[in-house]
Amino acid sequence: MNNDIAEGNWKQLKGKVRESWGKLTDDDVDQIAGRRDHFIGKVQEKYGMKKDEAEKEWDKLSNS
Repeated sequence: MNNDIAEGNWKQLKGKVRESWGKLTDDDVDQIAGRRDHFIGKVQEKYGMKKDEAEKEWDKLSNS
């Protein structure tokens, strides 16, 4: 799924993000707003992940 589609499906993806990434606050999720780079940054910040790990997580999320 490309980034444009993920941004368009953000309302559906938001629930998955909240379920899977409990350390992300509602404000974090609102700031992400379906943008890959914002998701990666927040996950790195809150979970201490490396960038490539966070990118893989985005890919899993956006392909489900």
